[in-house]
Amino acid sequence: MADSDIKVFEGENGVVEVGVELGGKMMVIQTGKLAKQANGAALVRFGDSVVLVAVVASPLKRDLDYFPLQVEFEERMYSAGKMPGGFLKREGRSSEHSTLSARLIDRPIRPLFDKKMKYEVQVVAFCMSSDQENPLDVCGIVGASAALAISDIPWDGPVAGVRVGRINGEFIVNPTFEQSEAGDISLVVAGTDDALNMVEGEFKELSEDDMLKALEFGHDAVKKIIAAQKALVEKVGKQKFTYEVEKPDPELVRQIEEFALPVMKDALEGKMKEEREDMMNKLSQETHEKFDKTADADGNETDNSRFVGEILHDLEQRLVREAIIERDYRPDGRTLDQIRPISVEVGLLPRTHGSALFTRGQTQVLSSVTLGSMKDNQRVDGISDDTDKYYIHHYNFPPFSVGEVRPIRGPSRRDIGHGALAERALAGMLPSQDDFPYTVRVVSEVLESNGSSSMASVCGSTLSLLDAGVPIKAPVAGIAMGLVLQPDGRYKILTDIQGIEDHLGDMDFKVAGTAKGVNAVQMDIKVKGITSAIMAEALERAKKARLFILDKMAEVISEPRPELSPYAPRIITTHIDEDKIGALIGPGGKTIRQITEQTNTKIDVDDDGRVLIYSYDLEGGKKALDMVEMLTRDVEVGAEYEGTVVRLVSFGAFVELSPGKDGLVHISNIANYRISSVEEVLEIGQKVRVKVREIDDMGRVNLTMKGLNPGIDKSEEELAALIKERGENGDADSGGGKSFDRGPRPPYKGGGDRGGRPPRRDGGGRPPRKSY
Repeated sequence: MADSDIKVFEGENGVVEVGVELGGKMMVIQTGKLAKQANGAALVRFGDSVVLVAVVASPLKRDLDYFPLQVEFEERMYSAGKMPGGFLKREGRSSEHSTLSARLIDRPIRPLFDKKMKYEVQVVAFCMSSDQENPLDVCGIVGASAALAISDIPWDGPVAGVRVGRINGEFIVNPTFEQSEAGDISLVVAGTDDALNMVEGEFKELSEDDMLKALEFGHDAVKKIIAAQKALVEKVGKQKFTYEVEKPDPELVRQIEEFALPVMKDALEGKMKEEREDMMNKLSQETHEKFDKTADADGNETDNSRFVGEILHDLEQRLVREAIIERDYRPDGRTLDQIRPISVEVGLLPRTHGSALFTRGQTQVLSSVTLGSMKDNQRVDGISDDTDKYYIHHYNFPPFSVGEVRPIRGPSRRDIGHGALAERALAGMLPSQDDFPYTVRVVSEVLESNGSSSMASVCGSTLSLLDAGVPIKAPVAGIAMGLVLQPDGRYKILTDIQGIEDHLGDMDFKVAGTAKGVNAVQMDIKVKGITSAIMAEALERAKKARLFILDKMAEVISEPRPELSPYAPRIITTHIDEDKIGALIGPGGKTIRQITEQTNTKIDVDDDGRVLIYSYDLEGGKKALDMVEMLTRDVEVGAEYEGTVVRLVSFGAFVELSPGKDGLVHISNIANYRISSVEEVLEIGQKVRVKVREIDDMGRVNLTMKGLNPGIDKSEEELAALIKERGENGDADSGGGKSFDRGPRPPYKGGGDRGGRPPRRDGGGRPPRKSY
């Protein structure tokens, strides 16, 4: 890259900026203005998205057996002009997006630290401004690298990271959120000038060849950003501080290796995890007892306890790597491309909506599916645009899965990261909510772990979704690939790595996809970087392994079950006029809430008038449908409904057909015989079948119950018996049925034109009746 492509600006008071063009927009890195008490700080701006990253190293050395690096990504709601939710109105615990962003920053910078440096280092990225268009996480990677590169903290950088998208076959660097949604690739690529050291992405059955092209495209952009950082270091870079690394006495190393070598070789020759760990733990204990304290010829004692574990670890790592490189021999005796034995079961849990147990070697995952209504969608509220998620995957890694005792205090960063990876692997295969109007949650419980539990959860999730009857587009499987890379350039790629190979190897490359292509990848390495040739070989080996696993899964279940679990909610769909939505919802949601409470259902109403009724009880669903239709369609004369008696009056009963809509059953239409009072037959809250007799000019609905309620109406025999019992006391049917013949009526003495009856008050006889 030409130096003229890098823009450098030196301002007042030591402020320096460098800029580089990416995809038609400038990325600007500034230092010298903010957070000046940190060891290093950099402000990265891309569009109107701004991230400040500060790095600090503790001045005190810690006695640890690992490098103490901590990375945080802090979202601030003010950056997007938003008010935090909740009562306190301030940011609380980190969101999942913040955790995933922190992991993206951590993974490319961690391999470039000397693991023997025991000074605690903290990297904090603050999101200061979000234009809700441009990505912030890759700005965090660049900011962390720039801050470390110009600081006095020893670090073998710089690195850079970019997002890669693709629309209509054209690759885009750092696409906007809208472009990412429209494209078929969402890939984060990070690395050094020479090689890649972190990859994470989501695709829709992307071919391995296209993935390699995307990686190369991303690496070209990475090199441009690294050139800009180098220009910044030339202007303001500090001298790195030095530190001493305590080394054990070579004679002590020789003695411990001579003592431990025979047992360790035996433990690493084809042993299963439990047996190998038992042998190694016993060896460690015996070695510490023998070498923690040593004395010279004069009796002067030396404390070697801090070195013994390190010497044993280095010996184990050397033996494992030499066996793989020189003999193609792995600790459990497998060949380099051999997959551990696979076992598949589905339908284990009787009350879940779908379940599956996937076991690969000593890694075992139980995945369960829950189907909910669209109201169960997860609302993601953050500094970017708020979104609804209808597919959710959660991953849990309890301590017993690796035979450990430790507190369980909610999901760890690892749990969140592995869950997101498995979610991305399957998200593109889920049907849309238009085709399958459910919220889908999968929970993967790791019951046993010896490497690659995240990819086992991908397989378990696929199997459980098929068992639940979710019409996924294609089954998805995942595999973890490993690498042993020697300083002389020799390397071996491992298929289906176990825990010891991940711990002592140089790469953990997870690849998930269908038979057609790759859906998700995640690569972490412990070396400075790997070449595209190694990536290509690893992808090809992963494809072969993926197809093998898919075949094993298909032997048990290959298609979604035709029926959902009897315990899953059923969906009844109807459509109403958009102008009737208000009537269905009711004031403050009162009407629709009454329907759901009375029928034990959930109801979703779309803006276009689509109504989804979720019910675990089919009868309840049908009842809710009747109530919805009653509320939103014009009542028709002759239609029948089931209603609830809500009020009794002397002349009849009011029956609620649906919330907010009543009709009157006159006392003469309650039964097929004469009743003396309404209370004789009906009571408040009673369910009855009714039929619409008429609708008057004022829209009032008159109903009848005759012939619709066997528990109220009487049979022909019962009517005959009633007539006989009543004798000459009156009609058995007050509604126009059979009656006793009491002979001709005497004329009305007052005269008139109706056979002795008085004339109507309106000139035609009786006043008109009111109808209800």
